[in-house]
Amino acid sequence: MADVKLFDSDVFSSLKRDAELSPRRRANYNVHEHYDDVVQRLFIAMMPDSYVRPHRHTQAHKWEFFMVLEGELDILFFDDESEGQLVERIPLKAGGETSGVEIPPNVWHATVCHSPVVFMEVKQGPYKATDD
Repeated sequence: MADVKLFDSDVFSSLKRDAELSPRRRANYNVHEHYDDVVQRLFIAMMPDSYVRPHRHTQAHKWEFFMVLEGELDILFFDDESEGQLVERIPLKAGGETSGVEIPPNVWHATVCHSPVVFMEVKQGPYKATDD
């Protein structure tokens, strides 16, 4: 079955090594083949000193799904009315009580890692750097 894609510990170990060497301290492995695919699927490895600034996806169809596979991180949510006040912090841990979340469009969010982490992200495409 040549078209079957496997995602094993070797893939995640390699991804974490790439994140350690990256100036941004994170790396991704795209499962989707093109940035214009309707559904974007990727694995992301992130080191604890990586910074993901608060952001939102304003397009009505741009939800995001996160599932932590290794490690632990927090998803931070901010309000839109009072200059970005933190309103909720949800811990996500591989094998923990909560390991995933889906974020609706137009919600301000960011991540904070507590350990080297690997998570899967699924979101609507296409991906355009100027929109994301």
